[in-house]
Amino acid sequence: MTTKLRVLLLLPAFALAACATSPTVSSIALDPNATVSPTDPTMLTAPAQTTASAAAMTDASAFVDPTAYGQLSSKSRTEIANAQFNALQFGRVGAPRNWVGDNGQSGNVTVGPYVRVNLIDCRDFTNTVVVGAPSYAKKGTA
Repeated sequence: MTTKLRVLLLLPAFALAACATSPTVSSIALDPNATVSPTDPTMLTAPAQTTASAAAMTDASAFVDPTAYGQLSSKSRTEIANAQFNALQFGRVGAPRNWVGDNGQSGNVTVGPYVRVNLIDCRDFTNTVVVGAPSYAKKGTA
């Protein structure tokens, strides 16, 4: 009987000890004159704007055969950069993303599956360019 009494007396102590270790929520007084601004201005841009700016910064010259790239017009260079960006971001595995420039210049970008390299998702791809009769292909990972 004495043991049961001791256990019953200790139960409230254990319950209070458990409450003392639980997290508490306190209210913080906010300064109504304080302003909060993000440190990165790209956080405020819409996804479409972010995608457009990333596409504009895509440099396709490193992933196109140098002989073919030297023969491309500025419109064709823009088209290949857009095709490469869209294929890498949104392309299905094995489905080519075709592009057509001017002066009969055309090509496609075909992507492979995602691969993880140093905790970064990358994709293998093949960039094919047709300038006149010859066709140039170059593989890369981005």
